[in-house]
Amino acid sequence: GIVYPKNPDPAFKPLEFIAEMFDTVEINSTFYHPANPFMSRAWVRKVSHNPRFLFTAKLWQRFTHDRRPFGSDEIRAVREGIDPLAQSNRLGAVLCQFPWSYKNDENSRGWLAGLIDAFREYPLVMEFRHSSWDSDSIHDFLEQKGVSLASIDQPVIGRSIEPKAVRVGSIGYVRLHGRNYKAWFPSNKKTEKPSKMSRYDYLYSDTEIREWADKIRFIHQGAKQTFVIQNNHPWGQAVANSLQLMEALGETDIQAPQSLIDRYPRLRTIARPSPPPACSPRADSRRPDRSPLYPEESPDGQG
Repeated sequence: GIVYPKNPDPAFKPLEFIAEMFDTVEINSTFYHPANPFMSRAWVRKVSHNPRFLFTAKLWQRFTHDRRPFGSDEIRAVREGIDPLAQSNRLGAVLCQFPWSYKNDENSRGWLAGLIDAFREYPLVMEFRHSSWDSDSIHDFLEQKGVSLASIDQPVIGRSIEPKAVRVGSIGYVRLHGRNYKAWFPSNKKTEKPSKMSRYDYLYSDTEIREWADKIRFIHQGAKQTFVIQNNHPWGQAVANSLQLMEALGETDIQAPQSLIDRYPRLRTIARPSPPPACSPRADSRRPDRSPLYPEESPDGQG
């Protein structure tokens, strides 16, 4: 009811709706299990009305959060889900999101090299959250492998990577997780058990948006293509902040659902209400040409 219609038509399709506003989504379900190739082909069909649209997909957590040796069957399962996107020229990047507990040591570097080799045919982007990976030697290693590095915004606690713009590889990739310090790493895990969604319950301020707009410009200057993913999403903040970023980066024709404008009044100065969603966008519909800097987190995104 904030981003999507409160009482949608039975034929309403959320992905088609999002593809009217943005030129990318980050597929989150692929983090939990490999995509079904039939579903991947359906995703491609649903964005056919937007010729600029590209998907990014998170790599299955089996490869980033589990240190047991992986096998060829697991690699094949991932490829079968991603290939329909790549073969349709709709794949922008494969994001390998490592947890904070993944630290830079000899074993981890060996694991990283094996992962890159297993999926070298895809446009890979690494996301590290522990500051031990923030080094020139790691940046040089990724460059040599043709792999890109994500710039992230997260609560800076302990040895977390600080928010900054990095230019490594040909793909610019920015992930904004919000700055909800209290819910990110609960101080007392026995008594404080915030939901997974509450970690990302955060609305970036106008000042923070402008700061990241400057960083994104810097990143994009050294990249062939740049993706910006807002992961602060429980109450539509990701969409609201994405529209603000569009405005900060020079977009002038911005539309937003009236329900979103009502929830976040600051949008009234930059966006006009969008018309009610059609059941199915026309295949020949076109939007004015835009910069590639306006992506959005997938509706089911977590992490």
